[in-house]
Amino acid sequence: MTDQPDDDSVANVDAMVAAIGPRLGAPIINRLDAVLVTGPWLAGVGGVVAALSERLPEHRFIEATDLAAGEAPRAVMFVVSAAAALTESDCTLLDAAVAETDAVVGVLSKIDVHRNWADVLATNREVLTAHAQRYRDVPWVAVAAMPERGEPRVDDLVAALSEQLPDTDLPRRNRLRAWESRLQTVAGRYDRDADGVGRRARIEVLREQRSTILRQRRLSKSERTIALRSQTQQARVQLSYFARNRCASVRSELQEDATSLTRRKLPEFESYAGVRVNEVVAEVDSGTTAHLADVAQSLGLVVDSSASATLPTIDLPPPQLKSRRLETRLMMLVGAGFGLGVALTLSRLLAGLAPGLTVAGAVACAAIGLGLTVWVVGTRGLLRDRALLDRWAGEATARLQSAVEQLVATRVLAAESSLTAALGEQDEVESARVAEQVSVIDTELREHAVVGARAAALRGREMPTLQAALGAVRAELGEPAQATTDADIPPEAAGAPPETSVPADAGNDEIDETPSANTADNVF
Repeated sequence: MTDQPDDDSVANVDAMVAAIGPRLGAPIINRLDAVLVTGPWLAGVGGVVAALSERLPEHRFIEATDLAAGEAPRAVMFVVSAAAALTESDCTLLDAAVAETDAVVGVLSKIDVHRNWADVLATNREVLTAHAQRYRDVPWVAVAAMPERGEPRVDDLVAALSEQLPDTDLPRRNRLRAWESRLQTVAGRYDRDADGVGRRARIEVLREQRSTILRQRRLSKSERTIALRSQTQQARVQLSYFARNRCASVRSELQEDATSLTRRKLPEFESYAGVRVNEVVAEVDSGTTAHLADVAQSLGLVVDSSASATLPTIDLPPPQLKSRRLETRLMMLVGAGFGLGVALTLSRLLAGLAPGLTVAGAVACAAIGLGLTVWVVGTRGLLRDRALLDRWAGEATARLQSAVEQLVATRVLAAESSLTAALGEQDEVESARVAEQVSVIDTELREHAVVGARAAALRGREMPTLQAALGAVRAELGEPAQATTDADIPPEAAGAPPETSVPADAGNDEIDETPSANTADNVF
């Protein structure tokens, strides 16, 4: 049977609640003319249903699986086993079964097996009364619906049920219970929406994401800056070492070539040394370019190295190869003395060996002495020129080393400036990306703040009406109304608007990542 509007008791209850809250929707329930028999697993529900169906065929007894959504029984029989006392889960199951039904009968089954059922019955009555005040007058009946021996003992249960069902006030009380369940459900929904447990968890996740993004941004910026400074310093040291090594190598090469020069190749050495010096400059420049390109690649930066600086040209002064006049005279004198001595020695030797060849021997010895004089003077001049070229090569490589070190320093400095500019552009792009992510998070935080504020305002507006209606319904049921103090209502429910602002500096590098006390968490 369905609660109809023309039923006086039901209509009176609906009118009473409508007078308190005109906008409160009435509960839509299909009230069955049946008794629900339910209980925990293995409590003996099936046996009780079978026994009652046999003893009271004029009534309909159903189990929980027979109820559809939106249906409620006329009365409820809660069956528990005498094996153990009620637990908290049993009480919760009972609450769900009688949410919209007032008539409840407690049934203790299997008393034929468990001899201490009287103690269990007394404990169950105390546990149920302590669980909720509405159960303080619930009648308890001990039964043996399907005993192992003897006849079923359900007479007391039949009597209790026969006393409950004919009560003319039962429809009104059942309607009051339905209203109580309806009002508690609506109030609970307002509380859940305002408290926003899921919303709070989402806000914590968003704030953690925001903090992580900003922390990673700062770490990434610092790491790139440190890496750039370290790489450029290493490049400066390595390239300077490379330039010095090349200068030392070409100096050894030129000095070695100078020690093996002949008189004919002396004029070519100057041009050869100039070519080698400028080749070293080009090699150092090429090596510097390649090394700096590797540095840029390792840093993930793009630098235009096509506009390279003009290579320096090493202008070497000509070597001073002309002998000084005084030195030349001295060498000629020394050479002449050496040649004369050799000629006299040979002429005496020939005169002693062949007296007939004295004149010819004298001429030959004079020619030999003159030749030795020329050879000594020429050899000494060549050795002097080689020494001068060796010293000149050292001075040339010193100039080369100064030039290439300046070239390396200039190139590294220019590369550092270019890399710093490229890193700045990359930081700008990264900052824009992070600012966009933070802006999305801040927007969602504002949305959660607005939703929480609306839910809190709605609860603050509707909760007094719900509390008043719920108090009236419980008064009609003879139960004390649960008082609601101001301390039980959060500030938002009392109309205090929450802060919904979030940090607006998402576009700056130094975005405030401190836990924002002025964001959505104020809603709670």
